[in-house]
Amino acid sequence: MTSPSHGRARAERLDAVRMLDALRAETGVRLILDGPCPGGQVGAAYVRRADRRRRSVLKWRPHTRLADMEAGPLTVSRVLRRAGCPVPDVELVAQAGHAVVTVQELLPGTVIDRLDHRGLVQALEPNRSQAGRLAGHPDVPAAELFLRQDGPGYCLHEPLRRHNRRSAALERWVAAVGAGHPDRPAGDDAVHMDFHPGNLLATGGSITGVIDWDGAARGDRRFDLVTLRFGLHGGGADPGVARHLDAVLDALPADVLRPAWARMSLRMADWAIRHFTPSEVEHWLDLAEQRVS
Repeated sequence: MTSPSHGRARAERLDAVRMLDALRAETGVRLILDGPCPGGQVGAAYVRRADRRRRSVLKWRPHTRLADMEAGPLTVSRVLRRAGCPVPDVELVAQAGHAVVTVQELLPGTVIDRLDHRGLVQALEPNRSQAGRLAGHPDVPAAELFLRQDGPGYCLHEPLRRHNRRSAALERWVAAVGAGHPDRPAGDDAVHMDFHPGNLLATGGSITGVIDWDGAARGDRRFDLVTLRFGLHGGGADPGVARHLDAVLDALPADVLRPAWARMSLRMADWAIRHFTPSEVEHWLDLAEQRVS
């Protein structure tokens, strides 16, 4: 029996006007709001300086300290950008109450609505380029998987335990995987942590940028391939693309694939339970259970 999700916390949305006021108070820079960006769970907005036509992207990360952003995601994006990876420049950043607000370069291209075989092959290239990039930056924190305990507002275990029998069984498997693996995997790769088609930009069939590095960390870049597989679930790709990526995942070592799959299963099932309909929860459980063993 499915339990209702009423009363559970929902994602906080960007209040662009308030964030622009806070950014101006902290930096002295006045920006003009040009409207919301499409897509995303917490929101982003187009902005521009009063004396320029060029647009930028206003984003926020709630319940985050600027020092943590500097130590992790901002350092990761700077390292990758210096290496020639298609990562947006961070033009402004400031603490705004409990949130960190950033103004980022607007890269060319539009979000990929449907990934084809050519797009998948191209998407694997920036992922490969993330290998070993943080070897010279030992202070960048490793990614945390939250397989044994709740994450900060996401990857929550209790919603799965309470929702129904399938989700409860999945949570037990996630916890079992967590008991056998470190919660902060080793590795010097840059990891995006939200690598899906909605964060890939393309023009004329060619990928021009990878955006939304706000959760980036140290770890194993192949984690992002599992995230991409979840991003393809439900028709976001041409026929055969998911099978192609499944074959790539099949070749990964079990000590990489299992914790990454457990983390994404927990993340997507928990989010769906708290934010979407019961049918959407089943949608994510269907995918998660494909590699539960």
